[in-house]
Amino acid sequence: MLNFELLSRSPVFKGLTPDQLSSLMSNVHYQVRSFEKDDLVVQAGDECNRLFIVLKGSVKGEMADYSGKTIKIEDIEAPRPLAAAFLFGQKNRFPVTVIANGEVNLLSIERSEFLKMLQNDQQILTNYLNSISSRAQFLSQRIKFLSFKTIRQKIGHYLLDLAGDRLAVVELPMGQVQLAEYFGVTRPSLARALGELVQEGYIEVQRRTIRILDKQQMSELLKG
Repeated sequence: MLNFELLSRSPVFKGLTPDQLSSLMSNVHYQVRSFEKDDLVVQAGDECNRLFIVLKGSVKGEMADYSGKTIKIEDIEAPRPLAAAFLFGQKNRFPVTVIANGEVNLLSIERSEFLKMLQNDQQILTNYLNSISSRAQFLSQRIKFLSFKTIRQKIGHYLLDLAGDRLAVVELPMGQVQLAEYFGVTRPSLARALGELVQEGYIEVQRRTIRILDKQQMSELLKG
């Protein structure tokens, strides 16, 4: 049984009421698939011929670099879609490997069925276009982030991005273990780089709260 209240909060179905979604899904062939913690959901390179939406729990997208090191791209929580931007186009392949973070339920809709939904409902079409545009922007930023060679540069870029133009104090949204995984480095390496930035006067750290002491100096760090 689908939770239409939850599904109505998905970026794909934003603006539709649970009742509207219930009526809509009654005419669509779909499946609900279940996974346990650390289960492989999809492998990078698998054909992307279905729209997946997380209904319960969360999954993580991972990518291996040229050295074979695994880098976490992001966590995807309910009720967000997976790789929606890769459902159409010439190369319909998942760009990352997706792993279940815990107990996960996924809504699976075949591409042909979802195409009918796009053709029949302008709200869903608009939502989908907005969703894939946002993903393209996110991936562009992620590629820029991964292009920095040193951990210090990655930390600097990450903190400046969190702070924006006006803030100097930021609250980290994750702990060091998750942050190290996000950066694709070990926790000791991350802790050491943070310690160096503190000693050199770039930042002050109080648990998850970080004060950027000089944004201009931090920006210079990114230039190498």
